[in-house]
Amino acid sequence: MNLIEIKDVVKRYGANLSVDHLTLSVREGEIFGLLGPNGAGKSTTIKMISGLLKMDRGEITVDGISVASRPLEVKKRIGLVPQDLALYETLSAADNVTFFARLYGLRGKLLKERVQEALEFVGLQDRAKEEPRTFSGGMKRRLNIACAIMHRPKVIILDEPTVGIDPQSRNHILESVRTLNKMGSTIIYTSHYMEEVAAISDRVAIVDKGHVIVCGTQEELREKVTQEEVIRIRVHAVVDSAVEELKRHPRIGRLTVEGTQLDLHVPSSQTDLQDILFVCAKHNMGIHSLTIEEPDLETLFLNLTGRTLRD
Repeated sequence: MNLIEIKDVVKRYGANLSVDHLTLSVREGEIFGLLGPNGAGKSTTIKMISGLLKMDRGEITVDGISVASRPLEVKKRIGLVPQDLALYETLSAADNVTFFARLYGLRGKLLKERVQEALEFVGLQDRAKEEPRTFSGGMKRRLNIACAIMHRPKVIILDEPTVGIDPQSRNHILESVRTLNKMGSTIIYTSHYMEEVAAISDRVAIVDKGHVIVCGTQEELREKVTQEEVIRIRVHAVVDSAVEELKRHPRIGRLTVEGTQLDLHVPSSQTDLQDILFVCAKHNMGIHSLTIEEPDLETLFLNLTGRTLRD
């Protein structure tokens, strides 16, 4: 069952087309990854799903309810963790969660229970009386999540929730996403970090320039990747004659050189590695290290758009 339906949605900012006839669906109970570079239209799409931004055309429904005609009903079903922190720096952590809980109509004993529950979930119960201005970036992100989940929403949307935080906090957030999903929430997780989306998502949509370029399970997306492997070689010094001979090799599809690193795209490392090593030895290009990488979502995006997710 599709919990969220996005049909032919368009959003412009002046002459700039931010979302371009976007059609997408999110199934109930899944973790749905929305992957794309900065400026791809991810945040704009999230704001329209949440009822924070009006679309120019198209239709969005959440749990069968139209965002355009009944935005308040939709907002009750959504918990939004925005890219930009939505916190009051001079209120305590508990008061921040309480403020947002009251906006959802929580009162009395239930309000106190939900505030405590949310702070415990993100590991901040011991810092409940402290102000966010004293928190690290990762702790602020976790408090932002607490503010978004205290009303137990059916859909939780996390928009680039790990930007600018340390690896430990990033891992904590990713594990929290998995737990929230197991507790029954449908998750939309936007990022331009391929490895995060790959780690947690059931299905992934890759977006670029405001529209979906591919969507499916990770297995389905990998099948769309050109079946190339990348042989990555670090050498002591690049020898131009060796590079030129490797470029002429009929089975090397693409060769890039960055500093002392060579990336060679080949159909099969087992078949082609011996030839590559022979050329390196022939031209006295000493090898410092060698790794072989299989195709991933980053490779798929590069194949489809000609650029990387971090461009």
